[in-house]
Amino acid sequence: MAEWPYTTTAWQRLRRLKLSEQPLCETCARRGRRVIAEHVDHIVAISRGGHAFPPTDGLRSLCPSCHSIKTAARERAGGKGVAVKGCDVDGLPLDPEHPFLAGDNPLSGQGAFASGPPGNEKNHLVQDWGV
Repeated sequence: MAEWPYTTTAWQRLRRLKLSEQPLCETCARRGRRVIAEHVDHIVAISRGGHAFPPTDGLRSLCPSCHSIKTAARERAGGKGVAVKGCDVDGLPLDPEHPFLAGDNPLSGQGAFASGPPGNEKNHLVQDWGV
């Protein structure tokens, strides 16, 4: 982490702001756990064209464990590894970059299982697939 932009005053200020807005690990929170976040992660990596100093909604607060797992997964397999394994209470992948959540998947995060009360899946599928 001893490289630009992490050594700048602007990054330190942005990091403090994000951790004050979201002091708990966002990945652990999706699993129902309350763990203090110590790291701030770019949702879109700078190496993938992400902004070095994005608005705080372009960052996520992570605990050291989740940040290490995410970083290792992105570094192996050409950066296409699943960074966060597991599903939330709705059965959706915890990793926001998981292929299942891709926009071209009819069952993606905006699809049948992401909204509405249980039991309405059929209606959502018909509506989402345009059948």
